[in-house]
Amino acid sequence: MSNGQSESPITVLRAEHQIILRVVRVLAMLMDRFEQTGEFTEAPLAKCVEFIRLFADACHHGKEEDLLFPVLESRGIPRDGGPIGVMLYEHQVARGLTKDMAGALADARTGDATARTRFCQAARKYADLLTDHIYKEDNILFTMGDRMMNPDDQRTLATQFCAVNCRAFEGRRREELQQIADELEAQWGHG
Repeated sequence: MSNGQSESPITVLRAEHQIILRVVRVLAMLMDRFEQTGEFTEAPLAKCVEFIRLFADACHHGKEEDLLFPVLESRGIPRDGGPIGVMLYEHQVARGLTKDMAGALADARTGDATARTRFCQAARKYADLLTDHIYKEDNILFTMGDRMMNPDDQRTLATQFCAVNCRAFEGRRREELQQIADELEAQWGHG
C-alpha cells in the first residue's frame, strides 16, 4: 500500500496527521527551551511556520476542505452544528495562529522586545489546538466518514488526493515539505 493511489483517503490523511504532529512536538520542545533558557532559535521556528503554512494548511487542510468534507456532507454528516463545521472553524483558528507566529517572527527580527513571547503564546495555542483537532478528526470524523463513504467516493478522493500531492505549494513539492519535518525532528526533536 505504499502507492498513494491504492491507499484510502482517510489512511492518507491520518498518515499526514502523524507528520504534522512530529512538527508540532518540535515546536513545543523549542518553546520549552525558550521558556527555560530564553533561547529563541529563529531558523527552526521559521521552518516550523513554513511547514505549517504549506504542508499542514495548504496541502493537508486543503484536501480536507476542498475534497473530503464536501463528500462527507453529501453522505449526511452535517456541516452546520456538526463535526465538519467544528473542523472548519478550527482550521480558521489555526490559520490565525500561524499568521500570528509568522508576524511575531518578523517582529523579532526587527528587535521587538515582545515578539518572542507573542510567538511562544501563539505556538503553544497552535500545538494544543492541532493536537486536539487531529485526535477528533482521526477518532470521530474520519471513522464516521470511512463508514459512510462508498467505494466510488473512496476511489475518486484517492485520485484527487494524488493530484493534490503532485502540486507545488509556493514552489515546494510535498516530498520537500515532508523532508522539512524529517530534518526538524532529527535536529530538534530530542528535547
